[in-house]
Amino acid sequence: MNQRPLNFTFAQAQQAPPRLIRELPLSEQPLQRLYRAGVDRISPAELIASILQTKNGLEIAHQLLHLVEGQLHRLPQLTRAQLMQLSGVGQAQAARLQASLELGRRVLQADTGEQPLIHSPADAANLLMYEMLNLTQEHLRIILLNTRNRVIAVPTVYVGSLNTSVVRVAELFKPAIVHNAAAVIVVHNHPSGDCSPSPEDVGVTRHLVQAGEMLSIPVLDHIILGRHRFVSLKERQLGFD
Repeated sequence: MNQRPLNFTFAQAQQAPPRLIRELPLSEQPLQRLYRAGVDRISPAELIASILQTKNGLEIAHQLLHLVEGQLHRLPQLTRAQLMQLSGVGQAQAARLQASLELGRRVLQADTGEQPLIHSPADAANLLMYEMLNLTQEHLRIILLNTRNRVIAVPTVYVGSLNTSVVRVAELFKPAIVHNAAAVIVVHNHPSGDCSPSPEDVGVTRHLVQAGEMLSIPVLDHIILGRHRFVSLKERQLGFD
């Protein structure tokens, strides 16, 4: 049985589908494809059409993919007003799409009832990757750890471009002191998607590591998040002398 690839290119997303789902052979209609091939094997357009359950669901799906230029991570950024500008999308369809995206976000962030355990830079990055993926400004967050490397809290302590002249060490370490954290991991995002460390990132890291040593609250790492990627400054020995 031939199956379509899971990921489609932007060019494929722009291809005009039949206007009505009923014009497709029954075996090629989105829900039938979902039943037959499985939810993990159908295209993003088919998933969207399956959620909408309207006769022109595929047409709407292709409009939506065109709007975000085929970049699925941008879907949660769309407002209800933007969704309703698409031809054939009313308030109910827009709300249904937003509900589906929000459910996916909550599933990924669901609290299992146990504090996450950080063993590696990847653990720290995965803890915040989805939540910080679509931020349009740089946010700096501090992962507060207990003596067993379990997460106590993850407060946001700074918003804006990092620079040693504006980042106040006292503000950054205040949550660690309040929560009696044994150690911290610094995490910030690059909205451009490029997680390459800048000279400012390295300078801030060196500044924080030195302050952590003075306060006996070691900075274990500084993670930079990009688009589904991350860089550990500790692994690269940048700012960690």
